[in-house]
Amino acid sequence: MRVCNLRNGMELSSKVEMADRLLKRMKGLLGRKKLEEGESLCITPCMSIHTIGMRFSIDAVFLDKRNVVIKVKKNLLPNRITALALRAVSVLELPAGTLTATDTRIGDTVEIA
Repeated sequence: MRVCNLRNGMELSSKVEMADRLLKRMKGLLGRKKLEEGESLCITPCMSIHTIGMRFSIDAVFLDKRNVVIKVKKNLLPNRITALALRAVSVLELPAGTLTATDTRIGDTVEIA
């Protein structure tokens, strides 16, 4: 699966891993040394994330039920917790710098296919 920003055609990720079961959602990216360019983790359902115990920074995109970006977190450092995004149904975790490189912002719609 891949993720594309429909506003500008930029690809956010060419290799999406789904975390849609309890254990996968709980583990998330813990234990990894890094996310490679093009990799991502889509956590659903999800309204908040944390980077406690992680070894690297990430970008995060919070999506509503129509895959519209409702919140972004750029360069989220290890050992941090985000506030709840009450309308979010999923969060896409990406390598730090991806959101800037793809000009992804609040209001954009992404396609996960």
